[in-house]
Amino acid sequence: APATAPEPARVKIAPAAVAVSAAAAAATSLASQTADIANLRDRVDPDLFPILVEEAEELFPLMDKALGEWKANPAAVEPREQVLRALHTIKGSARMAGAMRFGEMAHRTEAAIGAVAAEEGISTADVDSIKANVDDLQALLNEMLGKPAEAPKKVEPAPAPAPEPAPQVAAESQAPAPQPAAAAVHAGDIAPPAPLSMVQARAAASQVVRVRSQLLDRMLTQAGEVLTTRARLDIGVARLRTALDDLTGNLDRLRQQLRDVEMQAESQLQSRQALARDDQRNFDPLEFDRFTRLQELTRMMAESVNDVATVQRGLQRSVEVCENDLAAQARQSRELQQDLLRTRMIEFESIAERLYRVVRQAARETGKKVRLDITGGNIEMDRGILERMTGAFEHLLRNSVAHGIEPEDVRVGRNKDITGLVSIDVQQAGNDVSITFHDDGAGLDLTRIREKAIQKGVITAEQQLSDDELARLVFASGVSTAAKVSELAGRGVGMDVVRAEVQALGGRIEISTKPGEGSSFRLLLPLTMAVTHVVMLRVGDVRIGVPANVVEIVRRVGDEQMQQAYRDRTYNYAGEDIPFYWSGALLQHSTRSAEPPTRSMPVVIFRSAAQRVAVHVDEVLGNQEVVVKALGPQLSTLPGLVAITTLASGDVALIYNPVALASVYGEEAHRITQTAEQAAAQAAAPTAPTQTAVAAPDLEPLVLVVDDSITVRRVTQRMLQREGFRVAMAADGLQGLERLQEERPAVVLSDIEMPRMDGFDFVRNIRADARMADLPVIMITSRIAEKHREHAKELGVNHYLGKPYSEEALLALIRSYTEKAATPA
Repeated sequence: APATAPEPARVKIAPAAVAVSAAAAAATSLASQTADIANLRDRVDPDLFPILVEEAEELFPLMDKALGEWKANPAAVEPREQVLRALHTIKGSARMAGAMRFGEMAHRTEAAIGAVAAEEGISTADVDSIKANVDDLQALLNEMLGKPAEAPKKVEPAPAPAPEPAPQVAAESQAPAPQPAAAAVHAGDIAPPAPLSMVQARAAASQVVRVRSQLLDRMLTQAGEVLTTRARLDIGVARLRTALDDLTGNLDRLRQQLRDVEMQAESQLQSRQALARDDQRNFDPLEFDRFTRLQELTRMMAESVNDVATVQRGLQRSVEVCENDLAAQARQSRELQQDLLRTRMIEFESIAERLYRVVRQAARETGKKVRLDITGGNIEMDRGILERMTGAFEHLLRNSVAHGIEPEDVRVGRNKDITGLVSIDVQQAGNDVSITFHDDGAGLDLTRIREKAIQKGVITAEQQLSDDELARLVFASGVSTAAKVSELAGRGVGMDVVRAEVQALGGRIEISTKPGEGSSFRLLLPLTMAVTHVVMLRVGDVRIGVPANVVEIVRRVGDEQMQQAYRDRTYNYAGEDIPFYWSGALLQHSTRSAEPPTRSMPVVIFRSAAQRVAVHVDEVLGNQEVVVKALGPQLSTLPGLVAITTLASGDVALIYNPVALASVYGEEAHRITQTAEQAAAQAAAPTAPTQTAVAAPDLEPLVLVVDDSITVRRVTQRMLQREGFRVAMAADGLQGLERLQEERPAVVLSDIEMPRMDGFDFVRNIRADARMADLPVIMITSRIAEKHREHAKELGVNHYLGKPYSEEALLALIRSYTEKAATPA
């Protein structure tokens, strides 16, 4: 067919052509686009082509909408970018599917948009020309599918074209029989002669379903919520089981008590009858009736106990059924979640072509010969992690080419192959994936790194560092080994970003280097970020999670060793002095632990790459699997914050990387802790009585609660802890005296009626001890008679409160005594 030669600089249709008519513009555009595109050979993959068609059918309507918005406002950037993104996707998918003509036309349309965007003052005619190109692109796809051409393109039918060496994927819609050229197929080409082959290809891939990633992520989140809800049900059923066990125990005790009552009633009846016979008088029928009534009541109580036992057995069976159903539901939910997780997984090989291209480009720009080898490319990773880390992977490869691989003459002088080798080794390690980037180049220039670090103020000239420590300095901002700044390297920006990305995902990066043999960077990343294992820690009243893969070991240390670690700011583990921190200071939550010193306090050793930190926490709550929530824009910039999750209790917990926290807030944490230690020392020193109250927030007053009711003890404990007091508890007076030997409280709250030792004897023992004779005691009891009150006053009770009491009044009394205790004499 007669065709106009394409313009060398741009493919855009001339505005004059558009002004003539839409049909003429379309014909001119099609001719200009397809003149040399027809010489391309399609190598259609029958499995991938149907996927390309489905993707194009989704993207063409989006492009039409964006082109309409662009035409309404030619100066708008967003609609143009939407069209470019769609064309870029179509181009890549077409070339992957072997539709070379379709991909080339998409590429030229993309270039035409770039040419239009480069001009000043884009007009609606320019947008119309792009729209015509998109129409031609869609027409070519229809042609490949064997669909009839649109009417406007048949207005001026062209004579039959001469046979061409290039095959057609589908027969021309205007030709009654297949083209002779369709039979001339190159070896390895797939050129179906009729549209039927496309139907067969579509059938071959009929089991492939494309799902929007947003929908898949939402489904995975919902599956995680199901697991969280099931965990709550587990807790509820466990509590029900505990309550049922308590009911069973109470029922057994009630049966025993009922038997005792029956035996007492029977013995009393027999005793009265014997007494009546001894007095030789008839038994009083009223008394007999009374004892008979007692026996009737005991029998009725026995029946009630049996009824309660029946209910208890029914509850027992129901709880067992619920436990079995929950176990089955847990298995099904886990399988569903794992299947959904697998749909998020893609092979590392999916970005291989992109990585090859990066190495080729870097080698071309540096004038080096470099080969990239990838092993383990079939290992699957979470799509989100892979996409997020692709930029970091590219940076590591560019560094390997620019910094690591030597020039050809240098490699020849070192008896190396002139073609440098960069390798990527991907391996799965449990719930993590290990990705190692290695080059056989010169290795890191540690001398150059040290000079740069001194120049940038990262270290001082007097500091002596090992080779490993010097190698880790490449992660410091501004440190580079490049002799001069180029487009590939020299600015010292990038490796710090790589480390930040790895740590943000809860992973770690390790580095090793040998002079003349090359360098290796090993990235250890989580296999998926949807579900992860975390270790829950308690810091005061705050619960946080840390990725389980950064926890090396949990140690238990005594008070003396703990104080030594605080003084030295280091903790010795396996012969190595590790930086030591109080977890609350790292989180900027508290200055010191509020827990009383004990003989066994937890210290957790965290490790990320070669970095270790030791952190003192109040409690290690255990390991659990949680569903990770994505961080919003407000939280994603916080250092050390990895993710956020919802616990089975419904509470929200933040997941931190303590190593990353220490790298940012370490010095501030030391300063906060040191200030608190100094304040505490000043408060304890007799020469500085005015400073006693300084450490009050960190030295909460202790209140001893003595009551035989566990409910009363727990309610009082929560109330006092809410107000900032430490609480010690005892079940009776004897246990209360034991607590007083451990630590003197600021005030004592005591009941009267208690087993082993009542409240009166408890107070009598306190007042008999010269060390505690002045200890304030507040008695709280339901005995409000005046004789009880007077007796308590005689024993030395400071205040006597009857139940129910006012919490505000009690707190006011406690504060008055604690303030007196804090006031210097």
